[in-house]
Amino acid sequence: MATAGALEHREVPPPAAPPAPLHRPRSEAWVARVGLLLRLVASLLTLAAVALLAAVAVGPRLGLYRMETVLSGSMQPTFNPGDVIIVTPEPVTAVRPGQVISYQIPIGDHHVESHRVVRVLQRGTHPVIITKGDNNAEADPWRAQLTSATAWRERLVIPAVGRVIIWMRQPLVQRICVLGIPILLAVWWLIGIWRPRPAKTDPA
Repeated sequence: MATAGALEHREVPPPAAPPAPLHRPRSEAWVARVGLLLRLVASLLTLAAVALLAAVAVGPRLGLYRMETVLSGSMQPTFNPGDVIIVTPEPVTAVRPGQVISYQIPIGDHHVESHRVVRVLQRGTHPVIITKGDNNAEADPWRAQLTSATAWRERLVIPAVGRVIIWMRQPLVQRICVLGIPILLAVWWLIGIWRPRPAKTDPA
């Protein structure tokens, strides 16, 4: 007995070719690199600001040390104008010749001077000292009595950092910093908004 139906043959479609890799236009790649650079700069500025705040504000407020900017060349070559020196406290009774200390001079405007002790005329709780700048031919023309219980002794010299501090104190530089950082952050934010997103492809 013969069968009435015939076997059906279905054609199997060939496998779909993998989608072509997405290539970003050059303009989009450039914008992405600029955005990455701005994010990196902003992160470094934030870290630097936090570190500077901790160094300048926290340590001195706790009395651990002081940071002083060198304004004259009287102590060259030990330190130079524009350097920053770190001074730490020690008992005033421990002051000895050869040490570099920061103290208020007893005449004139009583500004803070950082010079080397060359002689201790009177010891005790309020010693009387003579100081001299390493770059000066003669000793300072006064006898200074240390009336505080603490003397501030030089421990570390950071070259040239004081120049940055002096430069940043200028009114024009301060205005540029106040305006420039917000503008930089605004540009970074706008680039993130305007950057085109890659098109999504629907799966086959």
